[in-house]
Amino acid sequence: MSEPNGGGEGPSPRKDADPSDPSGPSAPEPVPAWQAILRGLGPRGLGLRIGAPVLALLISLVITMILLRITGADPFSSVQSMIDYGTTENSIVDIVNRATRYYLSAVAVAIGFRMALLNIGVDGQYRLAAFLAAALGGALTLPAPFGQMLVIVAAMVVGGLWAAIAGVLKVTRGVSEVLSTIMLNAIATGLIAYLLNDQRLAELRPGSNNVATPQIPDEGRVGSLNGFLSAIGIDLPGEVYGLLPLAIVVGIVFWVVLNHTRFGFDLKVSGLSPSAARASGVDARRMIVYTMVASGVVAGLIGMPELLGASYEYSLNFPAGLGFTGITVALLGRNHPVGIALAALLFGFLDQTSDVLQEVDVPKEIVGVMQGVVVLTVVIVYELVRRWEIRLQQRTVAAELATGHDLAREGSAS
Repeated sequence: MSEPNGGGEGPSPRKDADPSDPSGPSAPEPVPAWQAILRGLGPRGLGLRIGAPVLALLISLVITMILLRITGADPFSSVQSMIDYGTTENSIVDIVNRATRYYLSAVAVAIGFRMALLNIGVDGQYRLAAFLAAALGGALTLPAPFGQMLVIVAAMVVGGLWAAIAGVLKVTRGVSEVLSTIMLNAIATGLIAYLLNDQRLAELRPGSNNVATPQIPDEGRVGSLNGFLSAIGIDLPGEVYGLLPLAIVVGIVFWVVLNHTRFGFDLKVSGLSPSAARASGVDARRMIVYTMVASGVVAGLIGMPELLGASYEYSLNFPAGLGFTGITVALLGRNHPVGIALAALLFGFLDQTSDVLQEVDVPKEIVGVMQGVVVLTVVIVYELVRRWEIRLQQRTVAAELATGHDLAREGSAS
């Protein structure tokens, strides 16, 4: 068998590693993936990964309490009021529903982040997708589940196509996706305002000035999860979005595709080093378009839980701004599906409990400051921990080299 270095004479083999010696050590057996992960983490690495978010949340809590004190409120009673209100059954339902929308939005943003793309256009993509899907669903009556599937697929297609415009502009004209998606948000807003008219795709609600698309018929709606929850002994006063499982599936697919498929590998390599991607045969320009389309497809799903599970129409009161919230949630969750889920629940909790602060003479706008403090603290702490971990690794390697240890041999033996 040829030598690894091209057939040249390699280093003399160690006596204790002589393959002809039957008493010599046998070749190391493959290590299961989960054991390799645990070994790679180690007590110190695991502590860093657990300690970083905990430290960040503690620091942000201290800063938040200082801000509350500056406003003249009692920080402890304010936080306690938020906890008491946020843990009621009605609030829990609302928090989960909010988190469902935030989660889908953050995953859409995270797809772009994993390739170093900032898709600010998620907000326009989901609103335009929800509007056109609502107009289509209200105009057609199809038996279940075809009605629901038609609306969902239509929203995904619209979101993907709208995001593809930014991707094509970037690879063909060099237009930054930040600038193009900002402009596409404005265009989407104007297009919705033009079409959301009783002379076009909407109708005027009797007794009000509100205009909305025709309501989606019963056959095209998605019921809540309350029936399933009641069957397992969980009775809630409010209705949990029936498309909550869809958000969970999206998170699982996001993790599997990015970490266990060639597409995910190509996506990450193209984001880290386009030149290295080209050297390995990956078309980085094509990956940019694919990534923007994938981000837009997920963005199209953001409005579906509300559209098919609560409002059944697109009106002036349809939830807005979810795309921008998704950016902060993705940053807070470190672009990981589990971290994003926890961040979405935290933001849902803060949004839900903002109104109760007025009862203790605290302006509810302070919640926006809290959310910003949390995100900034997490980003700063993670960066400091990352640098600290790199220094620790460098010191470990230097110490091993200074003592003459064979790192390669020890690594294979472990």
